[in-house]
Amino acid sequence: MSEPFRGVVNPDIRESTPAWAPFSQPVAPPRTPNVVYVVLDDVGFGALSCYGGLIETPHIDRIAAAGLRYTQWHTTALCSPTRSCLLTGRNHTTNGMACITEAATGFPNGNGHVPPECATLAEVLVERGISTAMVGKWHLCAQDEMNLAASKRNWPIGRGFERFYGFLGAETNQWYPDLVHDNHPVDAPATPAEGYHLSVDLTDRAIAFIDDVKTIAPERTVFLYYALGAAHAPHHVPREWADRYKGRFDMGYEAAREQILARQKAMGIVPDTTELPPINPIGTPGARTGPEGKPFPPLDYTKPWAELSADEQRLFARMAEVYAGFLTHADHQIGRLLDYLESIDQLDNTIIAVVSDNGASGEGGPNGSVNENKMFNGIPDDLDANLAMLDDLGGPLTYNHYPTGWAMAFNTPFKMWKRYSFNGGTCDPCIVSWPAGIAARGEIRHQYHHAIDLVPTVLDCLGLAQPDIVRGVTQLPIQGVSMTSSFTSADAPSTRTTQFFSMLGTRGIYHDGWKAVTTHPAIGGWGNYEQDTWELYHVDVDRSELHDLASEEPDRLAELIGLWFYEAGANHAFPLDDRSALEIFLTPRPQLVAPRERYVYRPGGAEIPEFVAVNVHNRSFTIGADVDLPTPDAQGVLLAHGSRFGGHSLYVRDRRLHYVNSFVGITEQRVDATEDLPTGEHLLLSASFEKTGEDPPGTASGTLTLFYGDRAVGEGEIRMQPGSFSLAGEGLTVGRDSGEPLTDDYPGEAPWRFTGGTLHRVAVDVSGTPYVDLEREAVAMLARE
Repeated sequence: MSEPFRGVVNPDIRESTPAWAPFSQPVAPPRTPNVVYVVLDDVGFGALSCYGGLIETPHIDRIAAAGLRYTQWHTTALCSPTRSCLLTGRNHTTNGMACITEAATGFPNGNGHVPPECATLAEVLVERGISTAMVGKWHLCAQDEMNLAASKRNWPIGRGFERFYGFLGAETNQWYPDLVHDNHPVDAPATPAEGYHLSVDLTDRAIAFIDDVKTIAPERTVFLYYALGAAHAPHHVPREWADRYKGRFDMGYEAAREQILARQKAMGIVPDTTELPPINPIGTPGARTGPEGKPFPPLDYTKPWAELSADEQRLFARMAEVYAGFLTHADHQIGRLLDYLESIDQLDNTIIAVVSDNGASGEGGPNGSVNENKMFNGIPDDLDANLAMLDDLGGPLTYNHYPTGWAMAFNTPFKMWKRYSFNGGTCDPCIVSWPAGIAARGEIRHQYHHAIDLVPTVLDCLGLAQPDIVRGVTQLPIQGVSMTSSFTSADAPSTRTTQFFSMLGTRGIYHDGWKAVTTHPAIGGWGNYEQDTWELYHVDVDRSELHDLASEEPDRLAELIGLWFYEAGANHAFPLDDRSALEIFLTPRPQLVAPRERYVYRPGGAEIPEFVAVNVHNRSFTIGADVDLPTPDAQGVLLAHGSRFGGHSLYVRDRRLHYVNSFVGITEQRVDATEDLPTGEHLLLSASFEKTGEDPPGTASGTLTLFYGDRAVGEGEIRMQPGSFSLAGEGLTVGRDSGEPLTDDYPGEAPWRFTGGTLHRVAVDVSGTPYVDLEREAVAMLARE
């Protein structure tokens, strides 16, 4: 955007003429509207009250009343892929986001890196004098770059945002979040006991970021990307918000679907002829198998409400109450942001787009979950254990998710959910408001659109063309189309005629009111895509994809299947990947440095993400801490990795060494020393796990022994969970446990720092060397360090 110098330079400044244009910061034209993206997570088409849902969202309704609601706006069916579309205007596989960044495959379609040829909206706008800020969920950075030693090129600050406060990965604990401020990790400013919740914190920051700009330059335009963690799991919310919904979901998810559909028809959200599909529309584990007899995914099944026990109904209803409270609480924070914009006279001239990144989530499986991390470790939930946690749902002791039946309800009137190319995964809320630029108020639009269409719509509203070059890189053409023709006319033809879908083995293609879609289960591990069953729907009239016309219109189906392959090729959609979640997450991926046999960590550093921390899963390991103990009264954490929902920790309490291992949040396995701590300098306090077997395969079992020097002082049998301690966040810390505590047995208060002695360093060895030899070598190594 720089200009050539057009002044005059002579030896004497008195005879020279300055020219400031090349050196001045860009300034947007006066009255350029602000832009606010409100990106919700896992909020289905039938959840919000302004879409006929049973969940109260008065402030989102307020935005809808001032603008337009779209009923055929689509996403990719998963978060990272959709977010890449929202910010670049290109399809997810063109962006290298075939799946979430934690599931990168190393192919062009799914490498986890948005290429510089696909500039973000922030990169485009910041060059045109618009201030850019982001709060909340990013999820557009590959795992190998989510650490302080890595390049920050794909962090928000590296992709055009001047300010950032939020989290980098797929999800985070709403009570104990993993936070990054600009380019450095930070601890949350308060604890749950002090009233902390992430949605409140993010909204505080969003208001502060805008106010920092508007206080100095009231006319400077702002682009805010406001991406709350809500309503992604874990469904965390203060209890009083969940209690607002007591008893309101007791009718069950099937009855809720009927109520929501009736409301949607009355509001004109869907055609009057719309019908509800069955709650298990593509099969059940007992009735359908795949090629070579492969099983139907057990998680992708919904239990009929009438077949549930009274206890199950009570549990499932409470899970819905918690989710509803979580979403209403998030809506309240959106209201705070709206009130702030109104108070500074900016609301009317702000383009607000409220969207969800995919449909409601089925990741809770048929029974729901009190710890979603079980799914990522391939471990089914236990109903009795979940019932025991009923009163804790939504609080810090759970990492909860509702069952699949509620995903169907909150996606009414569609079939299936997040991950699927059916409308339950892809057709989501989209509300656009701009009082100063859109005359319509509270109207509905049925034009077909996709997440890639928001970027060209914003550029159109701002009077900007797509730049050919951004930051010196020639750009790929934006694939989205502007939605602005629908602003003035409900009857304007849709500017989008074709859209392809591909997610976790599922496939779909829309063209001119018709859609072909496969019944291939997501992450089912079936492969054999040439054997897929394709269904055909006239979605202009059959929004719920209920009436399969494949046998009646074989030529149309064949044409659409061919069009899918053309679009897939043009968008680099291959290879397809439908492997199980555990298999995907355990796929080896590149790291900044190669894994090694010994890792040395020092206290005081930032939390180390699990992907680049020592990997202790399914192997023997030893943790050794080098400490000075003037007295045996030291206490606190030596090393913690993970949380109470999966992880392990070595700590000191009551003059003794303790090790705790939370097996996927199911069982707290603790080993306690039988002797008081010794005193002296450079003492070695250690825990050594010797793997003796696997049950089931990948789940190591063995003996954990505690040592003071080379003297064993306690032992016990433990199991190590097979997969990661968490999908995102809750990394490794030394000398403290800065997030969700691994155990309630810690002494003192958060963050349970090691005190009463000096912790020099902690070494973790995964070489498999017999302990006695390792201990002697470790003492020498630590002394050298």
